[in-house]
Amino acid sequence: MLVAEVLSDASSKLLEAGVTSAKVDAELLASHTLGITRSDIALLVATNQEFPASELERFDIALARRVSREPLQHITGIAPFRHLELLVGPGVFTPRPETEQLVSYALEKISGKQKPLIVDLCSGSGAIAISLATEVSGSEVFAVELSNEAFAFLLQNAARYGLSQANLRNEDLQHSLTELDGLVDLVISNPPYIPNDAIPIDLEVQLHEPSMSLYGGVDGLDVVRQISVRAMELLKPGGVLVMEHADTQSRAIGELLLAEGWLQVEARADLAGKDRMISALKP
Repeated sequence: MLVAEVLSDASSKLLEAGVTSAKVDAELLASHTLGITRSDIALLVATNQEFPASELERFDIALARRVSREPLQHITGIAPFRHLELLVGPGVFTPRPETEQLVSYALEKISGKQKPLIVDLCSGSGAIAISLATEVSGSEVFAVELSNEAFAFLLQNAARYGLSQANLRNEDLQHSLTELDGLVDLVISNPPYIPNDAIPIDLEVQLHEPSMSLYGGVDGLDVVRQISVRAMELLKPGGVLVMEHADTQSRAIGELLLAEGWLQVEARADLAGKDRMISALKP
């Protein structure tokens, strides 16, 4: 079969399964199977090349996994995030584009800060921590992750990009990094914030993401409360807290932070115009 025919058939199957990015996913599965780039795939299509018969079975297996709504990133083992390519898989939350905006928001908040000390709570794959460590010159970044499975990916990704393993903690955030209390410039987090009885719409999230990375108690704010307390201890006066949250939680989190003594509580919208991030200043 021609590469174009294989991709067309795969796209149709993915669309029938409810995958909205069917064409792109088909191309990415093909490039993963063949060990080449999407640009190479486009060239094979343009020149009417045959799909290597020896690789069709591997492609079909990968396609079947995606049709079952297994995340594409679990199949390829890689998740792009800003300028990074992170190792991911079962047991660790797959970083999302909206969290890239959280990093941008944090960069605004510490712009001009010389050699900032940064702590990423609920670090998961290390997407936030590694982005900041590699984008902020002179920064020192620490990352905390409770899940053993996620921490294994954090270790691998940190090693890929030069973030010291001495700065990584496989611990409960409520008791971690006490040696940094009062010294930190920025605390950042994408915590679990889905209420326990809420069911994610995306099947990829519902069926394959680790529950520890998703659910945050009855109102979704249990871990947010813990972060508010711990960040207040970690930060120096004038230090900044930045968090991601659901688009329905901005008001509740803002009120929570103000009640706990935070100043300059500020909501920030994502590219869709929904409030998905919040920042606050330690007095």
